[in-house]
Amino acid sequence: MADEPLLDGNEQIAMLLYPQCTALDFVGPQYAFACLSGATVHQVAATTDPIVTDTGVILTPTATFDQCPPDVDVLFIPGGTNGTLAAMRDDSVVQFVADLGARARWVTSVCTGSLLLSAAGLLRGYRATSHWAARDLLAEAGAIPTDSRVVVDRNRVTGAGVSAGMDLGYIILSLLRDQRYAETVQLMAEYAPQPPFDAGSPHTAPQATRTMVEGMFTEFRTGVKEALNATR
Repeated sequence: MADEPLLDGNEQIAMLLYPQCTALDFVGPQYAFACLSGATVHQVAATTDPIVTDTGVILTPTATFDQCPPDVDVLFIPGGTNGTLAAMRDDSVVQFVADLGARARWVTSVCTGSLLLSAAGLLRGYRATSHWAARDLLAEAGAIPTDSRVVVDRNRVTGAGVSAGMDLGYIILSLLRDQRYAETVQLMAEYAPQPPFDAGSPHTAPQATRTMVEGMFTEFRTGVKEALNATR
């Protein structure tokens, strides 16, 4: 029946892991991808050693760069701060992302993961988003910074800061299967956010709060500019 969700598939999904990436960037989308019946989700890193994220949560890779399938339906990149900068400066990571992303059906990221995509040359000429405190830096690598929770431009899908990974995950499900499938997973997760404070966006947060967060990103922004300039 037309109203029935597309239940099964055989998607190959590669989710990058690197030291000090943000755990929630990764875990939110991973939940959605893991709910794809028939899909295989590869948690990919340089080695299979456990990855310590920026909050101390430890995630375990299931494949190395060499073991990852050469052609995937989804390439996903999480963000971070110091960890993301280190990944942007690591030629082996950037080359892996560039190579796999050149063939991937969907190239995706959450938060500052889009800056790593930029370092790999995968967002030039595409509309994209990132964490609000770093979004404008996408222009340094030829992307078009876009103020939106999730941005879909052709086969590039980028999410804003951290919690936007949940939204991105459900959008990817709708693109891979259909809206009904995505709605089913959303309901299973009871994803109906009602934040306790209206401070989750720079447009609504108190100025003092925004100023504090901007200060936290000063050194990171300088490092990103240097890293992106080095890739030119």
